Amino acid sequence: MRIIKSISAGLFLIFLISACNKFNKVLKSKDFEYKLTMADKYYADKKYKYAQQLYEELFPIFKGTQKFEELYYKYAYCFYYQKQYRDAENLFKGFLEVFPNSANSEEVDYMRAYCFYKQSPKVELEQTNTVKSMGMMQTFINTHPESSKVKDAIGIITLCRAKLESKEYNAAQLYYNLRSFRAAALSFSTLLNNYPESTNGEEYKLMVVKAYYKYAKMSITEKQIERFEKVISEYQDFVDRYPDSKLLKTAESYSNLSLNNIKEIKNEQTSSSVKR
Repeated sequence: MRIIKSISAGLFLIFLISACNKFNKVLKSKDFEYKLTMADKYYADKKYKYAQQLYEELFPIFKGTQKFEELYYKYAYCFYYQKQYRDAENLFKGFLEVFPNSANSEEVDYMRAYCFYKQSPKVELEQTNTVKSMGMMQTFINTHPESSKVKDAIGIITLCRAKLESKEYNAAQLYYNLRSFRAAALSFSTLLNNYPESTNGEEYKLMVVKAYYKYAKMSITEKQIERFEKVISEYQDFVDRYPDSKLLKTAESYSNLSLNNIKEIKNEQTSSSVKR
């Protein structure tokens, strides 16, 4: 087995050296048409690193010629296929500026927006590129309403919104876990307002009710009635929004607890007044 692996490794090394030597010969050639042909061949064979190097050298040579548009187009895609999305986005942008009336302009316009989506990081990180991708996809839809890519663009916007929703949810839940209940309630309210179409809307609203209840319980006596009333108000809003929710009973329990707390506080206040 080791012998077979050694032979395979040796053959691969020989192949690699041979390929490099062949590419170096192409690179040293003074025949630019031949280089362009070979660049296109490398591109077709998905050897994007080699194609990129040749296109880069040929860029100023063919600039202003009829062959420049295709060269530029493939050069941009070389970066995309190598997952160098920032460079690809800049090149797609440049292509649109140089060839606004190209037959490929619609596709390139979409790809530029898609590059921002490909740079969208994990939920925990800054989502600047996610937001940019959404904006650019919407611009693409507005600019090319009849495009076959509109459906894809809408899909990307939906995915981006889901990621942003997830990020906001994590922040709201963190406030709750840290017992910053007022901040949690406000964050969950904002989350619900920002994503009213969310399938998790009922859960967000319940968290608003729960967080306000926890906040009221932690408050000083002088502030509790007002804050328990806020819980009841949020519960009523829950009923208005989700009258058939499976979570309605849970939300109602916090409203009932708040009503009981208010009664107890008022009874204590009355008793204190009588004693005086």
